[in-house]
Amino acid sequence: MSELKDKDKKIARYAKALGHPVRIYVLNLLSEQSCCYSGDLSEKLPIAKSTLSQHLKELKDAGLIQGEIESPKIKYCINKQNWSEAQLLFKEFLNL
Repeated sequence: MSELKDKDKKIARYAKALGHPVRIYVLNLLSEQSCCYSGDLSEKLPIAKSTLSQHLKELKDAGLIQGEIESPKIKYCINKQNWSEAQLLFKEFLNL
Protein backbone atom coordinates (compact mmCIF):
# COMPACT_ATOMS: atom_id res chain seq x y z
CA MET A 1 0.00 0.00 0.00
CA SER A 2 1.36 3.37 -0.90
CA GLU A 3 1.78 6.02 1.74
CA LEU A 4 -1.38 7.88 2.71
CA LYS A 5 -1.40 11.42 1.47
CA ASP A 6 -2.20 14.35 3.73
CA LYS A 7 -5.08 15.10 1.37
CA ASP A 8 -6.55 11.61 1.95
CA LYS A 9 -6.39 12.08 5.72
CA LYS A 10 -8.18 15.44 5.46
CA ILE A 11 -10.95 14.00 3.29
CA ALA A 12 -11.46 11.17 5.79
CA ARG A 13 -11.54 13.60 8.73
CA TYR A 14 -14.12 15.81 7.02
CA ALA A 15 -16.18 12.79 5.89
CA LYS A 16 -16.27 11.42 9.44
CA ALA A 17 -17.49 14.79 10.74
CA LEU A 18 -20.21 14.83 8.06
CA GLY A 19 -21.28 11.28 8.90
CA HIS A 20 -24.38 12.12 10.94
CA PRO A 21 -27.60 13.87 9.88
CA VAL A 22 -27.55 16.20 12.90
CA ARG A 23 -24.11 17.48 11.88
CA ILE A 24 -25.29 18.03 8.31
CA TYR A 25 -28.27 19.98 9.67
CA VAL A 26 -26.00 22.11 11.87
CA LEU A 27 -23.66 22.88 8.97
CA ASN A 28 -26.60 23.81 6.72
CA LEU A 29 -27.99 26.07 9.41
CA LEU A 30 -24.65 27.76 10.07
CA SER A 31 -23.92 28.21 6.36
CA GLU A 32 -27.15 30.23 6.02
CA GLN A 33 -26.20 32.75 8.70
CA SER A 34 -23.07 34.39 10.03
CA CYS A 35 -23.14 32.63 13.42
CA CYS A 36 -25.44 30.86 15.85
CA TYR A 37 -25.50 30.35 19.60
CA SER A 38 -25.53 26.81 20.94
CA GLY A 39 -28.72 27.60 22.86
CA ASP A 40 -30.45 28.54 19.60
CA LEU A 41 -29.37 25.24 18.05
CA SER A 42 -30.73 23.21 20.96
CA GLU A 43 -34.12 24.89 20.48
CA LYS A 44 -34.23 23.81 16.83
CA LEU A 45 -33.18 20.20 17.36
CA PRO A 46 -35.19 17.60 19.30
CA ILE A 47 -32.08 16.15 20.99
CA ALA A 48 -30.48 16.49 24.41
CA LYS A 49 -28.09 19.40 24.87
CA SER A 50 -25.32 16.95 25.78
CA THR A 51 -25.87 15.10 22.48
CA LEU A 52 -25.79 18.37 20.54
CA SER A 53 -22.60 19.30 22.38
CA GLN A 54 -20.96 16.06 21.19
CA HIS A 55 -21.96 16.75 17.59
CA LEU A 56 -20.61 20.31 17.80
CA LYS A 57 -17.38 18.93 19.25
CA GLU A 58 -16.98 16.56 16.28
CA LEU A 59 -17.50 19.40 13.81
CA LYS A 60 -15.13 21.64 15.73
CA ASP A 61 -12.44 18.94 16.04
CA ALA A 62 -12.62 18.44 12.27
CA GLY A 63 -12.17 22.18 11.82
CA LEU A 64 -15.47 22.72 10.02
CA ILE A 65 -16.86 25.07 12.67
CA GLN A 66 -15.37 27.34 15.26
CA GLY A 67 -16.75 28.36 18.62
CA GLU A 68 -16.30 31.50 20.64
CA ILE A 69 -17.36 31.82 24.26
CA GLU A 70 -19.62 34.78 24.94
CA SER A 71 -20.59 33.96 28.48
CA PRO A 72 -22.93 32.31 29.26
CA LYS A 73 -23.31 31.08 25.66
CA ILE A 74 -21.05 29.76 22.95
CA LYS A 75 -21.31 31.27 19.46
CA TYR A 76 -20.62 28.87 16.59
CA CYS A 77 -19.73 29.80 13.02
CA ILE A 78 -18.59 27.96 9.90
CA ASN A 79 -14.81 27.91 9.59
CA LYS A 80 -14.90 29.35 6.07
CA GLN A 81 -11.33 28.41 5.16
CA ASN A 82 -11.70 24.74 6.15
CA TRP A 83 -15.23 24.55 4.73
CA SER A 84 -13.91 25.75 1.36
CA GLU A 85 -11.04 23.27 1.57
CA ALA A 86 -13.45 20.42 2.35
CA GLN A 87 -15.64 21.34 -0.61
CA LEU A 88 -12.64 21.42 -2.94
CA LEU A 89 -11.24 18.11 -1.65
CA PHE A 90 -14.60 16.36 -2.05
CA LYS A 91 -15.05 17.75 -5.57
CA GLU A 92 -11.60 16.47 -6.53
CA PHE A 93 -12.19 13.13 -4.84
CA LEU A 94 -15.57 12.65 -6.55
CA ASN A 95 -14.20 13.99 -9.85
CA LEU A 96 -16.89 16.67 -10.09
